[in-house]
Amino acid sequence: MTAALVAGLIAGYGIAVPVGAVATYLVSLTARTSLRTGVCAALGIATADGLYALVATAGGAAVAAVLRPVLTPLRWASALVLLVLAARGAVTALRHYRAHRLSTRSVPAPPSPARAFLSLLGITLLNPTTVVYFAALVLGNGADDAVRPLDQGVFVLAAFVASASWQVLLAGGGALLGRALTGHRGRLATALLSSAVMTGLAVRMVS
Repeated sequence: MTAALVAGLIAGYGIAVPVGAVATYLVSLTARTSLRTGVCAALGIATADGLYALVATAGGAAVAAVLRPVLTPLRWASALVLLVLAARGAVTALRHYRAHRLSTRSVPAPPSPARAFLSLLGITLLNPTTVVYFAALVLGNGADDAVRPLDQGVFVLAAFVASASWQVLLAGGGALLGRALTGHRGRLATALLSSAVMTGLAVRMVS
């Protein structure tokens, strides 16, 4: 059980720590809304990681083989979603800047915590690399040996906890960023920077 716990923690941090487009969007979202919304969004990402860890431990090589033929269309879909988010963020920031209505917590119609959770869950689930990553780890750590269901559960739970702890840390950074950049110029700059980073990562994803 201890080995499964350690393996799950390492796997969870391994997939969560590299900061990509989704993490950038999480920080930007929290900075624009609230820590509560950011934490819910972070848990959406971690839930997707946990689900993919569960699928990988249950299916292993079969899951990886099924997903491999559709990696390209899923990657394009993920890139498209990120581009839409980047464009929407930039346009919204520019609109509010021109209207001089950007303030610390007064963004019109901010996403609810539940909506933020579902949105980030869906975005993360569009990334099939995660399940291939977990499947490779599972297959590399004793594919020929029978793994007890308890150990599988511990592995999945540890991966979820590791991912959740890192994503919540990023959300906390976004909340601090939001408090520090209270001016409308600062918020415009961070929104445009976030959109630029997401656009670059989305293009790189399909190139």
